[in-house]
Amino acid sequence: MRQIIVIGSGPAGYTAAIYAARANLRPLLIASSVEAGGELMNTTEVENFPGFPEGVMGADLMDKMQQQAEKFGTEVLFEDVESVDLSGDVKTVTLASGEQHQALAVIVATGSAYRKLGLADEDRLSGRGVSWCATCDGAFFRQRTIAVVGGGDSAMEEATFLTRFADKVYVIHRRGSLRASKVMQARAFANEKIEFVWNAEVVSINGEDSVTGVTLADTVTGERRDLDVQGLFVAVGNDPRVHLVHGQLDLTDDGTIAVDGRSSKTNIEGVFAAGDVIDPSYRQAVTAAASGTVAALDAEHYLANLPKDLLEHAAVATSSELTPATV
Repeated sequence: MRQIIVIGSGPAGYTAAIYAARANLRPLLIASSVEAGGELMNTTEVENFPGFPEGVMGADLMDKMQQQAEKFGTEVLFEDVESVDLSGDVKTVTLASGEQHQALAVIVATGSAYRKLGLADEDRLSGRGVSWCATCDGAFFRQRTIAVVGGGDSAMEEATFLTRFADKVYVIHRRGSLRASKVMQARAFANEKIEFVWNAEVVSINGEDSVTGVTLADTVTGERRDLDVQGLFVAVGNDPRVHLVHGQLDLTDDGTIAVDGRSSKTNIEGVFAAGDVIDPSYRQAVTAAASGTVAALDAEHYLANLPKDLLEHAAVATSSELTPATV
């Protein structure tokens, strides 16, 4: 039995593991076998993470976080979690292989997934003109013509933000009116750099090494036409990865895991949540990392107040499973 298990290997998960390991809690971090590293693995250059003035590739940043977590004694397991039982003092995490791991505390840092358009070249051109984050990638599109897909508040925020860099921003929406709030609509309509393309959907993304344009289909007539752009930002929503905890942890109206105030505490004692899985608003690597810090500290305080016999049992089990941490 472990003292703590971290589920998720994005900035929140690895930061939580770093803090937990440095507190000598010897955490087990379970990373996905397919999606290890989280959404940053799909990002090319990251320029807004503190400490990297020259920028850093998303995959390199996650590799450094993993190395740092392992340096202090975190065990990283590249497996998929099949289910969790969060009831009782001892929590059970079951892997897809059937293997089970138990712990006194669990940090859920499973992140969220951007909704995609489902187009053939969407993933191929990711980081080469296709993006799901204006804050992350907007600065790469200075004096370019780009497009944003979506009609909600997120799409209006993305489009408005991108006008700081791009010469022109098309907003492509499959309907003839927006779902965004009146305030967000008014702001976008008033921006001279934004042009709306109504009743249109993107049916293909064009370009070999980078985005050179998109093909649109009229949702009323079916007529197709090409639109020349150098970037495509997809803003059709995102989904917190909460399937593992449905029926066990309380969720918010946004579908994220509900936590108590600014803490990481969920409705079940000993279970904490961090990162994008609790954040419907910001979804940045640095805010996720900060959230992971909170979760580790909350978990540490929780464990410190558990009965000594439980803690001793976990400590004995852990010491037999892991080599001493490098300090």
